[in-house]
Amino acid sequence: MIVLECNYSKKIGLPQYSSHQFSVSIKAELADITQIEQESSRLYEVLQQSVDNNIQQVGYLPNQNGNGVPIVYQNGNGHSNGNGSSNGQPKQLDDKWQCSQKQKELIIKITDENKLDKNQVEQLAIERFGVGVKLLNKLQASGLIEELLAETGQSKPRNQRFAQKAGAR
Repeated sequence: MIVLECNYSKKIGLPQYSSHQFSVSIKAELADITQIEQESSRLYEVLQQSVDNNIQQVGYLPNQNGNGVPIVYQNGNGHSNGNGSSNGQPKQLDDKWQCSQKQKELIIKITDENKLDKNQVEQLAIERFGVGVKLLNKLQASGLIEELLAETGQSKPRNQRFAQKAGAR
């Protein structure tokens, strides 16, 4: 009897330097050595599918935003583990923004005046900085504002802005 032992593992990075991983192992007995290639391919597919289905359930991550307000993540199947949003993105349990009040107002103003899709702005923040708009710190919010201004054609290249400020003195 031949024993074939297979393992599949996956680790996923999450915001704020967090991660989670899931691993599945299986042993199968084979009567014939010629079955190894076919059976190992089949087992790999089964293990991969199992891990991929299960790793989508991120679960609760306490105090991710640094101010004691828990953030709840939703799993990939459209179910939250409590108070998560329905789009798979983090939902802060209060409405407080991490950036300055002026940055918040400017982000909202740019979004509203240019009729930008708020979901796309949220996704841009997550892609660039790993957190949603409300969780951006001041430096990250400045970067998002720069990108939004550039997208809407309201931004000059950095060197021109600094040259204007220097010439205005």
